[in-house]
Amino acid sequence: MITQQDLKEIERYVYEIPREFRADMRVPARVYASPELMKKIFSDRSLEQLINTATLPGVEKYVIAMPDIHQGYGCPVGGVVATRADDGIISPGVTGYDINCGVRLLATTTEARAVRKRISTLVDLLFTHIPSGVGGRGPIHLSEGDMAAVLEQGAAWAVKRGYGEKEDLARIEEGGSARDAQAEAITDKARQRGRDELGTLGSGNHFVEVQRVERILNPDEAERMGVFEDQLCFMIHSGSRGLGHQTCTDYVNICRRAMPQYGIQIPDQELACVPYQSPEGQAYYHAMRAATNFAFANRQVLSHSVREAWDRAMAGVVKDREVRTIWEVGHNVATLFQHEGKELVVHRKGAARTEPGKPLLIPGSMGSASYLLVGTEKAERETFGTCAHGAGRVMSRAQAKKRVQGQELRQQLEEQGVLARTKSYSGLAEEAPFAYKDVDAVIRVVEATGLARPVARLVPLAVVKG
Repeated sequence: MITQQDLKEIERYVYEIPREFRADMRVPARVYASPELMKKIFSDRSLEQLINTATLPGVEKYVIAMPDIHQGYGCPVGGVVATRADDGIISPGVTGYDINCGVRLLATTTEARAVRKRISTLVDLLFTHIPSGVGGRGPIHLSEGDMAAVLEQGAAWAVKRGYGEKEDLARIEEGGSARDAQAEAITDKARQRGRDELGTLGSGNHFVEVQRVERILNPDEAERMGVFEDQLCFMIHSGSRGLGHQTCTDYVNICRRAMPQYGIQIPDQELACVPYQSPEGQAYYHAMRAATNFAFANRQVLSHSVREAWDRAMAGVVKDREVRTIWEVGHNVATLFQHEGKELVVHRKGAARTEPGKPLLIPGSMGSASYLLVGTEKAERETFGTCAHGAGRVMSRAQAKKRVQGQELRQQLEEQGVLARTKSYSGLAEEAPFAYKDVDAVIRVVEATGLARPVARLVPLAVVKG
């Protein structure tokens, strides 16, 4: 059992669990957290899970817990694990089940105060335009040929089909098209699950929010990004849907069967892994990259639906109805990364890629603030180019539902000035704000440790929940 006394503070808000803490650890484990957040981290098994990842073959330097860390399947959400590409492993479970779940920020040229009276109409149109919930079907049925093209081209496929503009692609991580994707690595079962899901929100913590820029925190960066105070924006949070989840499931099972032949022993079967250079490791890598493209295309189609709803809601009210992509970043990915002369496979489970000078998005829980930030050189050096991805849960979905009823929560949100629409009041209760950490506390750690610089704080006006 790990205790606070087992952690050594190496700088403000950065702690380390030494490699000697457990005999099977290959590297130390680092934790980015304030004392306030550390108390919440100790309330679940996330640090034990992080230590387990430090035992994986080929793990490099140290494993990392971001300030939004919480218990997950095998690897904690908010965990970062870098393994050497030449002699290390790759793990579907350490990457995550909702492959390339991610966030996009869209901005209008309109001040929120100018359209306050139309927000209710806007959120109703978003709710009807965007399929949500378990099993929601999207506006596109993919043929076998189209599915292969989506898996290998990502958001570029959607733009070619009229869903958005070419300018969007320049403001998406990796240009919205993951290299090394191979459609044939995706199983038939995964393809079937994704056949009708392009352009859908899904369930759980996925959302589309109508937001306004409450406060500018870095005027120079905000001006460079085209962001101003009281600007009306949209934030989309969704991923690769059933296709990504099935892909992870398929390859966890493949890895479990293959591990004995590579002599790999692990403390938790959810960390099932194989050598990155092995046939199974390469198959998973190419499949994961294809599922990453499905998520890129999904958010591109969702953005098109947001633009259509905005255009309809504001016809005759707003002259300039342009909606521009500010940035999109994913989490639950494994990418190749050059670090100190080595090629690494960086697994980011519930953690976001951040690059120096490029935007970064950290959304809060439903009803709380979200942040636009900019990446730093320090993160590139110290966290394998990684930062937090959200607020992080402190309460299970079952516990949240015991605390509040969905209809009661909707009323509470509306009393706070946030309109909520959902197909499942039970699902709404699962995502209650009190079930998550304080996103402002997460941002304070991110800023104090130099992993990113805050640019703007956004607050919700309305939300469509999966």
